[in-house]
Amino acid sequence: MQELSAVKLTIRRSHFFAHLYLLDSPEKMPEILKIHRRLHKKACHHCYAMRFFDGDEITAFRDDGEVGHPGRVLMKLLEKYDLKKHALVVSRIFGGVKLGVGGVSRAFREAGENAIEHCTSS
Repeated sequence: MQELSAVKLTIRRSHFFAHLYLLDSPEKMPEILKIHRRLHKKACHHCYAMRFFDGDEITAFRDDGEVGHPGRVLMKLLEKYDLKKHALVVSRIFGGVKLGVGGVSRAFREAGENAIEHCTSS
């Protein structure tokens, strides 16, 4: 597992920490989430999407109790950019202002896309 990029996005006092990883195997996801829970202890939600192609396709995503289906939103980003052995994890620290279902989805999408674009532009 290798971290390719990490970005921070702040929207209405909520902080979104997005990380893109290159995976050696899909079994690394629990380890990655453990790292995120340690890095971002104040985060209420650690949402992710993972795609791994090695003969067979293995996909997984998780919303971690967040509204707006951010795991699915992150999965669509991996598909859009054709990332085949990657995980995208976004941790949110709530800032006290509710964003609504659409706002949460847009925020996770923007954070995830920023991490992907940061990696491809470097």
